[in-house]
Amino acid sequence: MVEDPKWELAILATVQGFYEKLLQDSIGGEVPVPAGLEAISLQEGDGEVHATLDRMRRWLRLLDQAITPAMLRHAFTSETDPEIAEAVLRYFARKKDTSDVNRDKTDLVATFLYRHPRVPGQWERRGFGLDGSLPLSPFEIALIEILADTDVPSLSEEHVQLLRRFDPLQVEAQNCRDLNSLLESEIITRVRELKQALDSSFYHPGVLATIAPYNVAFGTKFDDFFHAAAAEIREFASALQEQGGSILGNVEGVDVTVEHVAALEESELLKIDYSAALDKFRRVSKLKQALERRPPIRRTSYFASVPTPAPARSARATAKAASARPQRPVVDVRAMRSAVTPQQISTEETKIRQVEESIRVFVRVADPKFRQVVPMRFFNLTLTPAEADACSADYLEEKSPRGSVARVLLRIVAVVARMTTDLEELKRAENSPSLWKLHADSLVTLLEVAAALSESASRVVMEASNSANSAAGETIKVSLQRLHHRCDLIADTLAQAGSPQSV
Repeated sequence: MVEDPKWELAILATVQGFYEKLLQDSIGGEVPVPAGLEAISLQEGDGEVHATLDRMRRWLRLLDQAITPAMLRHAFTSETDPEIAEAVLRYFARKKDTSDVNRDKTDLVATFLYRHPRVPGQWERRGFGLDGSLPLSPFEIALIEILADTDVPSLSEEHVQLLRRFDPLQVEAQNCRDLNSLLESEIITRVRELKQALDSSFYHPGVLATIAPYNVAFGTKFDDFFHAAAAEIREFASALQEQGGSILGNVEGVDVTVEHVAALEESELLKIDYSAALDKFRRVSKLKQALERRPPIRRTSYFASVPTPAPARSARATAKAASARPQRPVVDVRAMRSAVTPQQISTEETKIRQVEESIRVFVRVADPKFRQVVPMRFFNLTLTPAEADACSADYLEEKSPRGSVARVLLRIVAVVARMTTDLEELKRAENSPSLWKLHADSLVTLLEVAAALSESASRVVMEASNSANSAAGETIKVSLQRLHHRCDLIADTLAQAGSPQSV
């Protein structure tokens, strides 16, 4: 890729300034800069750009040796200018250095950009495809733009398959109960191995757009668990100290004392790299396990954190309970429908309008022979001739009987499409209770939307009949039958999902 050397020099100068500021804070003084690479020299210099670039690259390679991932973690805060982070990301992506250190730094910067968008909520503002989704996330689009002038590596099919393993790992992490179970799952190690296996593809926008959201979700979960474990340890240490004790427990042959806990700096520990801090995190986890094995001491708040021993059970019952999957709560569809909020309805209405527009675009531009079969993500949506005509009609905005009929048919088609998509998503989320609940809530909201739509459609049928347009009324009835069938399928699916025989 041919590039303007002055543009590259501007990027490297930004990185240099950022690095120098980090080192000044670290050593408490000025960093000596090679002649010709000072900020004022770069601004005023009209000399040979390529020669300056060569010197700058060598200088930054030296600074790279001094800048650690932990330093970057401390430096990137909510106050950091996103343009600096983008320049640093371009720098790392251009190096294509597959070492663990460079990958960790790139990982950290991409995650910072995801965690701190220029506009709040920017990454959640998605467009919608034919079934209400868009393959490229807004964050990936932003990364493509940031790295547009960088010769990014191609993404092989093998590496695409590796990326698909992040979602299940995130679900597994979300299902962990506490710090002990999270660390014992070895998710941190497995994800690190995955990132190493991506090799140079790690610097592809699609890879970074997959990894950064995972990092944010996992980091939030990890931090919550760690703070909870540390708080419980501090609670126990305080209660023990009141009774004159000092030794909390023994971890790997070493007694952990009240003084050790008092010196525990949670915020500082969370700022260092997970890989470097893993042993320390495990020691905290093992200490918590040691405390759980101790008899509780006199502290009401500590008693509350100690689980009550379960009644003795037979070996058969214990084995059965251990092998059972986490069960979803019994689904009361009627109660869930009564709890649907106006905000949920409004959110779903937005999705439905996007689906309507997508279907209209397809039907209007498709070959007339094929316009009745609309390709969706998981299925093909088949339209009746009347529905296809309504989707391509240019009189949808008319305040007329034919306009009302067309609007109702288009809305029924879009709602059926949304229902079918979320039903499929529900099936695919079978082993993820949180995702399953998300799609179940969406389906229940769609049932409420469908109920209101049925009422308005019935009024249009009656108006059509009164205006001697009975044929239009019959076409709506046919479409309503499909809508009602889909509603029955949703209700049955949700009810069966929560029954004992389905789990």
